[in-house]
Amino acid sequence: MKKAAGLTGHQPTAGPAVGGPLPVVTPAPQVPAGTQAAPAGEASTRDRVTLLLLERRAATAAQLGDALGLSPAAIRRHLDAMLADGDVVAREQTVRGHRGRGRPAKVFLLTDAARSRCGTHHYDNMATAALRWIARTGGSRAVERFAAEQVAALETRCQAALADAGDDPMARAEALAAALTAEGYAASASTIASGGQLCQHHCPVAHVAAEFPQLCEAETTVISRLVGTHVQRLATIAHGDGVCTTHIPGPPHAQSGKTVTTVRTDR
Repeated sequence: MKKAAGLTGHQPTAGPAVGGPLPVVTPAPQVPAGTQAAPAGEASTRDRVTLLLLERRAATAAQLGDALGLSPAAIRRHLDAMLADGDVVAREQTVRGHRGRGRPAKVFLLTDAARSRCGTHHYDNMATAALRWIARTGGSRAVERFAAEQVAALETRCQAALADAGDDPMARAEALAAALTAEGYAASASTIASGGQLCQHHCPVAHVAAEFPQLCEAETTVISRLVGTHVQRLATIAHGDGVCTTHIPGPPHAQSGKTVTTVRTDR
């Protein structure tokens, strides 16, 4: 789930989709504590890459290089160093529509550790305080309405990504996993004996959702609508589980007992 938009509201509403242009960023943030020492020029560039990824959530090397005015070789050198330090992860970009020859470009996302060093826990505190105020003044139903409104934008984007997925719930779950991965959720879809499951390996708003389960409930409702069938949430990171797992019931005759991962998120 996300914080300010997306599933739980983290994504900036006006931000461009992955693949769109990135704003040129000139100010550099404070160097996060815990990073390896680097020459002043390189440290400044890495800070600017970090700021871009904080604002954008995910971007390709070409997008980052264009925004920072760096050559492909230069931006890849910085990204390789950040990968080695555990500050970013690389995933295969989801390609919608016609796919050209060759492998899709990689998109880069900040790791949880890098985000926490940049002070994003302050946003968690602010979101929690805001939801407490909503709960105090409007009650639980107001929190539910807020959560539902926050997931609406992501639902619309995912509907577009699922346009060619057909009606089969598992096919739709696979397409949804790819769309959620592009949104920064590190999602996967698998077939199991009783049907299938959708897993989200990343939850940027877990601390907030631990106090306000309405966020998880709104997300589950959206998943059900997008997949096209009733689903059941089995586990959530917000409640201390290692992954958010949603069960998708299969047809009665699906009794293969075999688990097959249908969407990879580790490339």
